[in-house]
Amino acid sequence: MQPSLTPQGLLTPESPRPARLLSLDAFRGLTVACMILVNNPGDWGHIYPPLEHAHWHGWTPTDLIFPFFLFIVGVSITFALGQPGNSRGLVGKIIKRSATLFLLGLFLNFFPKFNLLTVRIPGVLQRIALVYLVCSLVFLRTTPRQQLYLLLAILVGYWGLMTLVPVPGVGYANLEPEINLAAWLDRTILTPAHVYKPAKVWDPEGMLSTLPAVGTGLLGMLTGNWLRRTDIGAAERVAGLFAAGCLTALAGLCWDGFFPINKALWTSSYVMLAGGLAMLGLALFYWFIDVKQYRRGALPLVAFGVNAITVFFLSGLIPRVLGMLKVAEADGHDVSLQTYLFRHIIAPPFTDPRNASLAGALTFVLIWFVVLWWLYRKNVIIKV
Repeated sequence: MQPSLTPQGLLTPESPRPARLLSLDAFRGLTVACMILVNNPGDWGHIYPPLEHAHWHGWTPTDLIFPFFLFIVGVSITFALGQPGNSRGLVGKIIKRSATLFLLGLFLNFFPKFNLLTVRIPGVLQRIALVYLVCSLVFLRTTPRQQLYLLLAILVGYWGLMTLVPVPGVGYANLEPEINLAAWLDRTILTPAHVYKPAKVWDPEGMLSTLPAVGTGLLGMLTGNWLRRTDIGAAERVAGLFAAGCLTALAGLCWDGFFPINKALWTSSYVMLAGGLAMLGLALFYWFIDVKQYRRGALPLVAFGVNAITVFFLSGLIPRVLGMLKVAEADGHDVSLQTYLFRHIIAPPFTDPRNASLAGALTFVLIWFVVLWWLYRKNVIIKV
């Protein structure tokens, strides 16, 4: 979703209108590597709590990964699309890229059964596509001040919808898992056949909660606008971003008192907390990598970052393929090739099943690092 530039072709933080930030690629790389880690444990029955999502209200480090990625999408938009109003020829490309991402997500949901009657329609890539589409079009037609007003309207409006509007068939506003307004909309329009199967009647990437997810992208856009400023120095940009991150995260924690932090509902407090922490993370990366020029140690993360969508798609597809391949155990039972490899190669050295499960996830990340590092050294960037 950004121009293909090698690290050697990057402009410095003091250059006018930098085309790409190595720190942003590294931050994206860390985010997608963590996404692969938490999505591919060796054993889903034995996972350390920080590597799981919060059951409902509250948050864990894992709950920050997806909003960090959407935040990065927003930052990337400001560098990829240039000045607001420069929309000639871009709208068609934006729509095409969004459609491609959405269809890739649908393919993952279809595979391997390809059943139109039960396929899940929402998903991670689908939400990324929608956020990218809306935020890109907003960026082309609005000023940063208007983007800020839109963000506030979305966050306050969503809070009002979820806490004040009575849920049809229930009679009162609530934030319970299966009877809140977002869940009602999912099962009414998508129907239970096309939502996340473990949730049965609602979807964590559902329709209404995509609205505040756009807010996460807008926070990223506002951050990108700040980093693109040329009238202040790099140190001032870092200090301003760090201060904004602290205040935004604090606002999210305060809002949690009457609109709980909740990833599944993507509550406004969750947008603020995750967005603020993302600002802090990017500020640190920007200071050390782009300002202080400590770049060599960031390159492994950059290898993940420049092909982020590709590795996310393939890391979701390949385990499903391995799950289709069956291997006979000694007791005569067939297990998937993925399970067989974990049980007989990765797990045996460990006595704690949680450590074995974590080792399985880290092995998967390491394998992808080898592939992505080779692509990076060959300057191969697969655009989506």
